[in-house]
Amino acid sequence: MASKNVAIVGSLNTDLVTYLNRVPSAGETVFGESFVTGFGGKGSNQAVMARMCGAEVYMVGCLGDDAYGRETRKHLEGLGVNIEYLQTAETSSGVALIWVEPDGANRIVIVAGANARVDSDEVARALNSIRDLRVVVGQLEIPMDVTRQAFLTAKTLGATTVLNPAPAHELAKDFLSAVDWLVPNEHEFESIFGQTPNTASIVNAASHLFGSRTNESQGSSLSSFGLVVTLGKEGALVWSSADNKVTSVKTTTVNAVDTTGAGDAFVGAFAVALAEGREPARAAAIGCRCASDSVTRKGAQESFPSSEATKRLLDL
Repeated sequence: MASKNVAIVGSLNTDLVTYLNRVPSAGETVFGESFVTGFGGKGSNQAVMARMCGAEVYMVGCLGDDAYGRETRKHLEGLGVNIEYLQTAETSSGVALIWVEPDGANRIVIVAGANARVDSDEVARALNSIRDLRVVVGQLEIPMDVTRQAFLTAKTLGATTVLNPAPAHELAKDFLSAVDWLVPNEHEFESIFGQTPNTASIVNAASHLFGSRTNESQGSSLSSFGLVVTLGKEGALVWSSADNKVTSVKTTTVNAVDTTGAGDAFVGAFAVALAEGREPARAAAIGCRCASDSVTRKGAQESFPSSEATKRLLDL
């Protein structure tokens, strides 16, 4: 089987989650139903999901010198995620304040903390130190220049890059040139490209992103590149350079309890499936399966399918 060494360059947060019947209006106070503290951050979430999928995962980011940071290190190490490349900053660790409504919809406010202090030179050194690196995953919850430098480094190493552009933001041309797989959700796609995702708009976006790039010229260890737009309960739309068409990938219908972290479950599983050499549409189907399973439970990382459950989901 192909190497499954995956590096996640990104954010680590402590999630402070309130479940409530309805969100308050401006100036209004409402009672919440319950409150929990969990581990989160898009980078950390994706690392945990990738680890549950059986990859050797290296988490690259920054934590504060505080209780949240220490607990996060202990948590990731306990799951088997390699934490030797986590930096420490003399500031608070990142936190996410999350409201979850009865239908599972969530509203999130992020305080970056140490996530804003990630050192790009340290990230480059970390990636250069990982042997047989297959895939590098990034998001936009840490400084964009850091993720950009990580991807440029990844390309020199022949690794495939997967960017989850969240929060949505305009990307520089040299950054885009180092992205092999762009994986926005439908709202991020619309923010970036100014269109709702459908077959025509995705083909246009892929043309804008990849231009005349060919499979032979991309310089990564995998054979294709492309664009995947996740659509929640509707699954995903996948454009791949392997077949130059948009494929609709359906997902399992479930009773959603909490959608927090579902997109990260998709990205983590998708990245590992690519690292295994799976076809892009199949990799997206695996991502959809893991994301759908996660929304049936509360929380982010604690809602992800276990390694045993994930083995069944990977067996498509």
